[in-house]
Amino acid sequence: MRVALFMTCINDTLYPDTGRAVVKLLTRLGVEVDFPMAQTCCGQAHYNTGYRHETEPMARHFSDVFGEYEAIVTPSGSCAAMVRELYPRMGERARAEGRGSGLATALAPVVPKTYELTEFLVDAVGVTDVGAYYPHKVTYHPTCHGLRGLGLGERPRRLLEAVKGLELVELPGAEECCGFGGTFSLKNSDVSAAMGADKVRSAESTGAEVLCAADNSCLMHIGGTMTRLGTDMRPVHIAEILASTEEDPAA
Repeated sequence: MRVALFMTCINDTLYPDTGRAVVKLLTRLGVEVDFPMAQTCCGQAHYNTGYRHETEPMARHFSDVFGEYEAIVTPSGSCAAMVRELYPRMGERARAEGRGSGLATALAPVVPKTYELTEFLVDAVGVTDVGAYYPHKVTYHPTCHGLRGLGLGERPRRLLEAVKGLELVELPGAEECCGFGGTFSLKNSDVSAAMGADKVRSAESTGAEVLCAADNSCLMHIGGTMTRLGTDMRPVHIAEILASTEEDPAA
């Protein structure tokens, strides 16, 4: 299977190791991974801030770049949800505004084949044991887009439970938002900070060394809160855990 890696803005800019981990993991599983150099932002930040029409050219570009691939894999539940949930809405809105079905037709090819990493592994590749080794105590935070938007369910947990050496512990209040929410954290900074602190204290109560999630945007917020609170826990993207092996000294 030939798939495209959709890196996303935040990973490309701030967390390139997550992208490298995805390539390492998928290659180990026999998946041919391509990285289209023309890829840009999917438009989520613009759309969520109210620039709906301005997002449309970005969505069209996404479809132009990724449309030829069998699958599009991204280590971001929020960006996957943008394509799967909001691209169809954009097409329907254009139609309702009397602008025809052109946008819906242009975006339709990428919607069903865009996967968040863990659902691609479980649903498309058909694996839960990816041959990983990560000898640490880990707790898992299910991010809002993954939990409510994509319905990832137990997929991430099943993958983590199969990792050799990993002790997975339950996170109290796991389904509560961490407080990031994109521009929510800027427009409602006090509330966002309080929610982040609640999430970190819950994570600390588990005694875990690592808090894991499938979105680096949430991990950035949680990690910043960890730093301010002086905790010894580390935020780690699930791709980096799943890519680790016994031969990997970073594990």
